[in-house]
Amino acid sequence: MTITTPEPDDLTARARIRDAALRHFGEHGFERTTIRGIAETAGVSSGLVRHHFGAKEDLRDACDEHLAASLQRLNDQVREGTGAGPEGGGHIGAAMAAFGPYRRYVARALSEGRATALFDKLVELSEQWLAELDSKRPDPPEVSRRDRAIVAAAMALSISVLHQHVSRGLGVDVLTQDGAEVLGPILLDLYSHPYLSPDEAIAYREQLEKGR
Repeated sequence: MTITTPEPDDLTARARIRDAALRHFGEHGFERTTIRGIAETAGVSSGLVRHHFGAKEDLRDACDEHLAASLQRLNDQVREGTGAGPEGGGHIGAAMAAFGPYRRYVARALSEGRATALFDKLVELSEQWLAELDSKRPDPPEVSRRDRAIVAAAMALSISVLHQHVSRGLGVDVLTQDGAEVLGPILLDLYSHPYLSPDEAIAYREQLEKGR
């Protein structure tokens, strides 16, 4: 899945600065990244970086907002029929495509307690998909949609944080295109085949109730 309509600023200095920042923050972390280094990679002056984004903290916030907007745009494309529906990946596939070359940034930002805009956007989209899926369930959910969306978002993003362990286990770097091709079918299989049957879930739920 790819973005079919580029953002208006994709070829501007502002976009080059943002992409350079995503790369530097992902490779070096926030503290070790410098405005000068970002400027050199983007082919602009440090002054222009500050002109467009202000302080380094503001630039990182802009990176988070850009990824959240990319995720929303891809999700919209999925809903318009250019990608998989809820049963075929939905917002999960959109998230994988949106993060694409920025997964190192996402992993670092999440582990540092950042990327709030990105996480909140994924929760928002998860709620939307769950609303559709809940309408098809034979049994009504017993947990709030919001709570399920928060945990689902965390589970989806955990691969970015634990990518080194996942890559080692699968024998392929999951941050590469080859890795994404291996990971995609695995995620689809896991999401389309629940671990528990409805009867097993009821039994476990009763045990939880007794333990309270």
